Amino acid sequence: MKKRLIGGIVAAVIMIPTAAFAAPPLIEMMTRTPMTAEQIRMDSVGQAALEKLYHSYPETKSFVITDASQLGVDPTNVSMGKAIQTSIVLEEKGAYGKKVRLDLNGITGEIEHVNQENWEPLGKPVISLTDEEIKLKVDELINKLFGSSEKYEYSMEPIQNPDQKTLILNYAEKGSTTPYYQALVQGNTISVSLIGGGSAPSVEGYFTTNGKPDYTADAFLNDENLFSLLQMSPAELKQELAKGISVVEIAASKKISKQQVLDVIASTQAKKQIQADLHGKASDDETLEQLKQILAPKVSQVIEHKTETSW
Repeated sequence: MKKRLIGGIVAAVIMIPTAAFAAPPLIEMMTRTPMTAEQIRMDSVGQAALEKLYHSYPETKSFVITDASQLGVDPTNVSMGKAIQTSIVLEEKGAYGKKVRLDLNGITGEIEHVNQENWEPLGKPVISLTDEEIKLKVDELINKLFGSSEKYEYSMEPIQNPDQKTLILNYAEKGSTTPYYQALVQGNTISVSLIGGGSAPSVEGYFTTNGKPDYTADAFLNDENLFSLLQMSPAELKQELAKGISVVEIAASKKISKQQVLDVIASTQAKKQIQADLHGKASDDETLEQLKQILAPKVSQVIEHKTETSW
C-alpha cells in the first residue's frame, strides 16, 4: 500500500467490488484520455505489457483491444510528461468471450492490476470452484504476469457482500502486515493487484471491521504530520476513534477543518508515491497536485469513517 498506493487505489476503485471499497469513483477525478489500439502498440509501456500478456497467454494474441486510455495526461498536450496510469482492455470475439484488463504504472511500466473475466465456463464460474482450485487460478495469474507467488504466505477469507459470494486472497511476506499481492474473486472474475508489501504501521487497528484491523485506514492515519496537526499521539487518536467518532469530528473539536486534515494526509501519501515510483527523483508541483486529487475522495472516506460500521 505504501509503495504502490496510487496504483493500488486507482485499480481498487475500478475493479474491486463495492462491498470491499465503497469509495467514490476516483477515476473520475482526473482526465482520462482515450487511446486507439495503434497508439497502445506505439506506446512503450503499452507495448511491453502486451508482449508480456501474449507470451504468458498466447491465445490473447487473437483478442481485440476494445478499450484503452491513459490517466492524468493533459489531452491538449499529451507530450507533457508521462501518464500516471495506462489501461488496456482486450476481449475474445464472441458473445461470452474471455476478457482481460491491464492497469499499468505509467512511470515505471509495471503491471499493477489485472482483471481476468470469463475464463471459466459460464455454467461453472471461478467462484464455484473449490478453495484449492481458486488458489491455483490466482497463483497462475500472479506467476505469469507479476512474479512468483511461492515465497509469500497465503490467506483466503470471505468478505461481506450481500449480493454475491466474494473471496479475498492475500499474499504477504513473512512478518508483513500489508500483502504484496491481493486478489479478489467474485462471479467469474479474478482481480489481482500489486500492493508491494510493507512493514507494520506504528499503531494498528485505528478502525476495525468484524473485529479485525483495517490496514487501509492504518496506512493513511499513521502520519506524523496528522498527529502534529491534531496535537495527539497515535495511541490517543486510536483511543478517540474507538469511541465511534470520526477523525473529522475529532479535528472539529480542535477547530481544525476537514480540508486541513485531508490536505495533510493526501500530501503525505502523494509524496510517498512519487518517491517510490520515481526512485527519489524530484517531481514538479503539478504531478503532486494530480496525485493529491486522485487520493482526496479515498482520504475523505477514511477521515469520515467510524469504526465497526460498513464502508
